[in-house]
Amino acid sequence: MPTHPYRPGPLADVAVRPDGDRWTLVFVRDLRHPPDKVWSALTDPAQLRAWAPFDADRDLGTPGTATLNMVGGPEPEPLAATIRRAERPHLLEYTWGEDLLRWELEPIATGTRLTLRHTTGDRTWIAKVSAGWHICLDVLDRALAGQPVGRIVAGDAMQHGFEELEKAYASRLGIALG
Repeated sequence: MPTHPYRPGPLADVAVRPDGDRWTLVFVRDLRHPPDKVWSALTDPAQLRAWAPFDADRDLGTPGTATLNMVGGPEPEPLAATIRRAERPHLLEYTWGEDLLRWELEPIATGTRLTLRHTTGDRTWIAKVSAGWHICLDVLDRALAGQPVGRIVAGDAMQHGFEELEKAYASRLGIALG
C-alpha cells in the first residue's frame, strides 16, 4: 500500500541512437542503492510488482524464456521474453515482445549508475518510453529506500506527470510529438 506521495524527479540523461531499422533509447539514472539490491529489484518477480510495467512469471536472473504480463490495462497482456544475458549484478539483457532491454549496473560512490538501453522499432515512441521508464525508476528508487508509492503504470501514470515528462523528453531528444 502506498504510504508516500509521488512527484517525478529530475529528467534522466537520455539519448536516442539508430540501430539498423530500429531505435535505441539510452537512459542513464543514478540510484542510491548498491548494484546487488538494484539487481534483485530488476529480476525478482515480487519486487518487479512494486515498480515495473509488467509482472514476470519467473525470476529474470537466469537465461531462458519467460512471460512478462503488461499490467495497468483491463486485462494483463502477455508478452514472450527471452533472457539472453544475466550476469549478476552488472548486466541483464532480455527481449520483451519485439523490444530489447539491456540493463547495465555500475557501482558508484552514491549507489548504482543504471544504464538502460531500450531498443524499439518506432522512434516516435522513444519519448513515451522515456517518460514511462522515468516514472518506473522513480518508483523503484523509492521502494528500495523504504518509501513506497506503489506501482504507477498505464492510465495511472497520466495522473502523475507522464504527459509533462513525455514533452520534456521529446524536447531533449529532438522528437516531434504527434
